[in-house]
Amino acid sequence: MLVTGAAGFIGSHILRYLKLRGYRVLGIDSFERASPECVEELKAVNAKVIKGDIRDLDLLRKLLRGFNAVIHAAAYVDVAESVREPIKYIANNVIGTAVVAEASATARVKRLIYLSSAAIYGEPVKIPVTEDHPARPKSPYGLSKLLGEEILKFYSSWKGLESVVLRLFNVYGLGQSRPYTGVITEFVRRATRCEPPIIFGDGNQIRDFVNVVDVARAVELSLRTELPARFVAINIGTGRAVSIAELARLVAELSGARVQPIYSSPREGDVRYSLADISRAKKVLKWEPMIDLEEGVAELLRWFNRKVRPQPRGRGS
Repeated sequence: MLVTGAAGFIGSHILRYLKLRGYRVLGIDSFERASPECVEELKAVNAKVIKGDIRDLDLLRKLLRGFNAVIHAAAYVDVAESVREPIKYIANNVIGTAVVAEASATARVKRLIYLSSAAIYGEPVKIPVTEDHPARPKSPYGLSKLLGEEILKFYSSWKGLESVVLRLFNVYGLGQSRPYTGVITEFVRRATRCEPPIIFGDGNQIRDFVNVVDVARAVELSLRTELPARFVAINIGTGRAVSIAELARLVAELSGARVQPIYSSPREGDVRYSLADISRAKKVLKWEPMIDLEEGVAELLRWFNRKVRPQPRGRGS
């Protein structure tokens, strides 16, 4: 199978996970926004990633020969950047998804797994959010992911392409690159340097944090589960609500950092409440998260501490 965005945070974890599980996998990535740590992890397992643009239809058609599935993880993912440069997000995320869909359909790929986002929902009317909730994105990023879903829904009815849309909530884990890092990774990074966390807004925003390893498990199940329809959308979260202020306290407690948060202005495009109803994931995929937040944060803290801890000097130094 082919994994797009394979040098990025989520795509690389998926590629590595599937490779270690014995699947025949190939990645493609422009390397424009690759995660250096994740690229090193891919090299460690001899995972192959081709450098290329997913908007190159001919290239994708060639790469898809002999594959029966695509995991489409390639996308620009920065909400704030999408507000500043909306056309950039439409050009990359929407056109890219359209090309992936067309290449998959013409190559007779059986199934396409699309990594969408809870950002398509916008500010929810009620929480937890089900997959039937109205889609009202607040940012060009959310809009770009919603338009990608509509493209796949069309290709599913037009050309019979089986599509599983995984609407990811707040994904975190090892290897998030600094410019596009999530709030957990940023809080942990600052804690290991005894720097205070920066909270945008009042800290009462609610989030649903899901570990990237659990996302990779959901992708594998999406590949081999019999679908109830040609197009299925599924929330991937935990169903556990955590406020940003609570998260800051958790990171401080686990790290031992005695720092007080700095509060800053809310960011444009951010929603106030986000919490997944994962009933469909449990029913259709037989999936539920295995890594709880405390365990995931503790793992990140250990990883960052290893990175920043000075190396012992040799005798001759």
